[in-house]
Amino acid sequence: MFSLEGQKALVVGIANKHSIAYGCARALKAQGADLAITWLNEKAEVYVRPLAEELSADIMAPLDVAEPDELEALFETITQRWGKLDTLLHSIAFAPKPDLHGRVVDCSADGFSLAMDVSVHSFLRMIRLAEPLMPDGGCCLSVSFFGSSRVVRHYNMMGPVKAALESSVRYAAAELGEKGIRVHALSPGPLKTRAASGIDHFDELLSAASDRAPTHQLATIEDVGAMAAFLASPEARNLTGGVHDIDGGFSITA
Repeated sequence: MFSLEGQKALVVGIANKHSIAYGCARALKAQGADLAITWLNEKAEVYVRPLAEELSADIMAPLDVAEPDELEALFETITQRWGKLDTLLHSIAFAPKPDLHGRVVDCSADGFSLAMDVSVHSFLRMIRLAEPLMPDGGCCLSVSFFGSSRVVRHYNMMGPVKAALESSVRYAAAELGEKGIRVHALSPGPLKTRAASGIDHFDELLSAASDRAPTHQLATIEDVGAMAAFLASPEARNLTGGVHDIDGGFSITA
């Protein structure tokens, strides 16, 4: 129905073959996009590089957004190699375990600041670096969760952090819309990913989501990837600022 032939896409956040970012990378590649894929560090490279090679990624590089200058170095490589960027997918989040597993009102200032920097501000920094590489427009995507707008047991401080991410999406979409740069958040329901495993009692949340969703099915990384590929396509050029639920209807239930 649509093609991404000739597009260049940066995918940040693959940890393994179960990652949402990997599902998105596969979908973007299947529609014809060329990929740049990153991994967090040497430990993660063992798992991510084979996936990047499987997808014939043009650019493969480490990226820790908490390390000074690594993000700028990545975008310099993209500028030199491609000279443009059409799609940016940001699928990273972090919170220190003591803060994540405690009450929101008890989280430390340092922990909250770090969670906001890695999970939210890094997306804004990426958009700012991508902007000059998108003279003809583009699409910037991040990944959220419905705990941003409702209290989800054990999601704790990541709720306010994802709320900030979704607000940032709306403001960035408003600021960049006249340039044809669209900004969205993908919001799948509970998924079995490495990141989700850090949340207490996550198996209970998976079971509840499956029971309550009208389809009685959990979303898959392929579902999220299909939405990402569509939003990156020319057919979605007049859509921006959305938080897109991909959860079998779970988000509409009481």
